[in-house]
Amino acid sequence: MNDLFHSKPLPPLAEAMRPSTIEEIVGQTHLLGIGKPLQLAFASGQPHSMILWGPPGVGKTTLARLSAQAFQRAFIAISAVLAGVKEIRESIEQAEHNMAQFGKQTILFVDEIHRFNKSQQDALLPHIESGLFIFIGATTENPSFEVNSALLSRAQVYVLKSLSADELLELLKRARQQVLPNIDFDSAALNTIVHYADGDARRLINLIEQIQNALQASPSIQKIDQAFVENALTIGARRFDKGGDQFYDQISALHKSVRGSHPDAALYWLCRMLDGGADPRYLARRIIRMAWEDIGLADPRAMQLANDAAQTYERLGSPEGELALGQAVVYLAIAAKSNASYQAYNAARAFVAQDRSREVPVHLRNAPTQLMKDLGHGHAYRYAHDEPHAYAAGESYLPEGMHEPNWYQPVERGLEIKIAERMAFLRALDQKK
Repeated sequence: MNDLFHSKPLPPLAEAMRPSTIEEIVGQTHLLGIGKPLQLAFASGQPHSMILWGPPGVGKTTLARLSAQAFQRAFIAISAVLAGVKEIRESIEQAEHNMAQFGKQTILFVDEIHRFNKSQQDALLPHIESGLFIFIGATTENPSFEVNSALLSRAQVYVLKSLSADELLELLKRARQQVLPNIDFDSAALNTIVHYADGDARRLINLIEQIQNALQASPSIQKIDQAFVENALTIGARRFDKGGDQFYDQISALHKSVRGSHPDAALYWLCRMLDGGADPRYLARRIIRMAWEDIGLADPRAMQLANDAAQTYERLGSPEGELALGQAVVYLAIAAKSNASYQAYNAARAFVAQDRSREVPVHLRNAPTQLMKDLGHGHAYRYAHDEPHAYAAGESYLPEGMHEPNWYQPVERGLEIKIAERMAFLRALDQKK
């Protein structure tokens, strides 16, 4: 009993498998392969400040730790989630001690650097400038938006990628050798684990630990099949950061698939976001926006169908109401496209923003009182319904001295073909006046 209480607990598998050299890292060959940026930097022995940007579980922390080894520098790690000004000050004092006592420059690693506010990030700048420490930051968010420009300008940004299926299989092989050396896996089981890992090395290792724990309850099993894996694993939602880069990248992909008239791709990205936990109401709003921005007057039914889909979702909820959103993106994807009215609106807004305030022409002014009528408001206004074709040919509705801007230019697709014909007919009537 005493041995149980005093025995040293085994470290988590993820920690036990953490690479001890740069060469042991799985993935990131675009940075660590022969002749690639980080491989060359490590080979030179000349450290520089850097920001490691990538999704969870791709080796950002490992790479930072091994940088200290490669560059033979002292290493201090803090987490921006937990640290504040006190921890930053203590890190600076430790770096000063390392420099004074050992003549060694320090690498300061800040995990989740995007969680630091501006003043906390600014506190690092003078010490990076002085060379007291080399800064390495890790972030899952776009540094362009989350890291101060002053700090960003002093660090090289390296983009880390999710691990490929082959890279995950290599990592899985190493994990099996470490904790399950005598257990066979069939190919379906291996592929299922890789699929569930979803490009995340840490998640894959955690899945192996779950299988290891499940085997303790079934010690007679010598071969793992797909059914065992699916029963043993607790599968969370697919990697998806609501409000983060992945969120906006995926909504961008959905919008561009609709704009590009690719219904299958539109459905894929819609379902990816729903699967990842995106709010369907947010997706419904974006689908409505797509209808107005990219289909416009080429097919006004798209706007109505998008609104109907949003209302259907409000009535049915999930999962039934999600079908309406799916049908909406399919219709929008195959609908005739036009951004003519969207571009016209933007051009008008831009013109008004930089133009002077122009007077409303007298004949267009409201005249609810006798005084206004005496002043000529509304005088000589031509009531379009009393004119041939319900059109006051030659009439101007713009401020005096303003030329026709011709912002709206209908495209030769969908209903806008008819709109263009109607506009040409009206312009011809103007020419006859």
